[in-house]
Amino acid sequence: MNTKVKGYFWGCISSATFGLIPLFALPLMRKGIPHDSLLCYRFACASLLLALFMLFKKESFRIAKREIVPMAILGILYALSAQYLLVGYDYLGVGTASTILFIYPVFVAILMAVFFKEKISLITIAAIVIAFLGVSLLYKGDNGMTLNLLGLGAILIAALSYSVYIVAVNKSRIQFMSGYKLTLYVMASSAVFFLFKAQLTVGLQPLPDTRSIVELVMLALPTTAISCVAMIFAVQYVGSTVTAILGALEPLVAVAVGVIAFQEAITQNLVLGMLLILIAVIMIILSDYLHKKFRTQRVV
Repeated sequence: MNTKVKGYFWGCISSATFGLIPLFALPLMRKGIPHDSLLCYRFACASLLLALFMLFKKESFRIAKREIVPMAILGILYALSAQYLLVGYDYLGVGTASTILFIYPVFVAILMAVFFKEKISLITIAAIVIAFLGVSLLYKGDNGMTLNLLGLGAILIAALSYSVYIVAVNKSRIQFMSGYKLTLYVMASSAVFFLFKAQLTVGLQPLPDTRSIVELVMLALPTTAISCVAMIFAVQYVGSTVTAILGALEPLVAVAVGVIAFQEAITQNLVLGMLLILIAVIMIILSDYLHKKFRTQRVV
């Protein structure tokens, strides 16, 4: 198996497993487990699994004192994204929520332009317009009903939080840290965040039965630990651009889960909205390549 094939394989594994989040999260939510407890267990379990993997790989766990605060902030950003995604599931359903969440690369492009003065090309501007057209299609259903504004706001906050997380990683010293170590401490910080948050309300709730424990392990292992590690392998083999394009499988898998496992309906607006958002995201990812290609053709 050559390097590119390995990269494509791990990229598909990463995005597909991340798209399985609702398959294991929704049954736990329907048993009345609060979001804070569920996410605390998820990230604590994923942290433990990654720590065991790092021990097996003989990776160092050491971090510098100056990295502790940035790591905690990254953990909170990742935690907010995870929590508001679950809120989106509550109000919008799996398919719509997962599709809107995938708008995050558009937010990354906007943040980089506003705070780091990166130039926005015409391709990027067109992609932003197309993305918001896609969201507007999802907002207005086929039957004339509009999306729940609370759910829509929650998903947009989730996408924005994840976008800020990505920008923060790329623009800080943390980016030079081992991917395994970075993921471990981000997840551990997220677990501590939800533990503290749970103690301020109803406390950390126990899992009700053995099946819930199995569902939690599945939520922590494939959709969190394996997904993150697979993404690292994909980036190493084929780079971040191709890995990001393969990330388009995430909402597709999530929509399939919603339809097959939770009997959600596939509407014309959902299909069109998803298509527009996927097109916009791919345009954002390929914007540098397309810009260089057009510029070369002009010179010729």
